[in-house]
Amino acid sequence: METRQQHIIVFGSSGRVGRAAVAEARRRGHRVTAVRRADGEVTDRAAVARLAAGHDAAVVAVYDPAAGPAEFFPAVARALAEGLPAAGVRRLVSVGLASVLPTASGGLLMDTAGYPQEWREFYGAHGAGTDALRAAAPEALDWVVLSPAGDFDREGSPTGGYVVAPADADSRITPADFARALLDEIERPTLHRTHTGVAAA
Repeated sequence: METRQQHIIVFGSSGRVGRAAVAEARRRGHRVTAVRRADGEVTDRAAVARLAAGHDAAVVAVYDPAAGPAEFFPAVARALAEGLPAAGVRRLVSVGLASVLPTASGGLLMDTAGYPQEWREFYGAHGAGTDALRAAAPEALDWVVLSPAGDFDREGSPTGGYVVAPADADSRITPADFARALLDEIERPTLHRTHTGVAAA
């Protein structure tokens, strides 16, 4: 089935995942606007609306190490929830964190025995961002948060595929395979208003 060309904006295009998303979108023939952190303030509704005007969909893979995560991620979510619909963008695919996903047994990954706890505030801030998006996004914005089911495989070779999976500390996926999941959810959305993990196939 032929996929129509879309105009996609990628916030956080200078990061590893953002670069992979830009490359995958262009490989599929989409028009891409790559936005680095210096190009626009993603916590500002007006800036998001201005940058996203004329686009069909948005990918968001942002983090500002200079900002407090507990304030940053909810602020990003609220700016996206308000700014993207104002710009006419109807699909948002955001990059989340596996730590706040449930495992196969039902508990959150960050609560499992032996899971690193020194970044727990950061994990919780990511989860608060998803909660803020869920609360603020209007029906006009069809969103999903995707994250690796465990972590990124930064050295391995892409498999060319992926599966939706519960959180698993041992799970890995390359940025290239993860970017396939991001773009599939733009071209043929199957997940809506939820946070889901993906793993290498």
